[in-house]
Amino acid sequence: MSKHAMKAGLGALALAATLSLAACADDTDAGGMGGMGGMASSSAAPSSSTAAPSSPEPSVAKTPASGPQNDADVMFAQMMIPHHQQAVEMSDLMLAKADADPRILTLAQQIKAAQAPEITQMTGWLEGWGFKVQPMDNDMDHSGHAGSGMDGMMSETDMKELEAASGADASRMFLEGMVKHHEGAVEMAQAEVSDGENPDAIKLAEAIVTTQQQEITDMKDLLTQL
Repeated sequence: MSKHAMKAGLGALALAATLSLAACADDTDAGGMGGMGGMASSSAAPSSSTAAPSSPEPSVAKTPASGPQNDADVMFAQMMIPHHQQAVEMSDLMLAKADADPRILTLAQQIKAAQAPEITQMTGWLEGWGFKVQPMDNDMDHSGHAGSGMDGMMSETDMKELEAASGADASRMFLEGMVKHHEGAVEMAQAEVSDGENPDAIKLAEAIVTTQQQEITDMKDLLTQL
């Protein structure tokens, strides 16, 4: 091979190598930018999530009840939700009293812990069934008769008196009011057991009857000790 041919061949190889290196550099730069872009996107997502976190679910999720439902199931949930809401409110009033009997405070915490998740549970059922949650009205029972007290609901005046009371008076008012309140809940739950169709609603009603009947016994016993 002549020297001229060798020089031409080496020149071609050098040119090819230069072009190859340039192409690699371009690919590296493009990949690097793409990688940074991907990192930016992935880092931005957590920031957005952190800025607007989803609200934590209560201990019982708002899920639809399984199986069919009838009018008794709907009425049970619509009545029991505001009934439970008042029991939770009564419990909160007691828990705010530093001079209350410790046994009453324990009971109030127990009632709140049991009934607050049940409110969430029944709310999910009504939403799944396409019905609205009825607002609580302290001066109305759930049959719509003002002041009849058929379900043991305390009136607005009763609630204000409980809020203002202290010491043994508050404990006694809470127990007396909650006994009637529980008796009303048991009556509603028994109606659901008899007339309801949805298995989840009937199961909850049976649990309410068992739990609240026992709490009625405990509260009546506490009343004799005040």
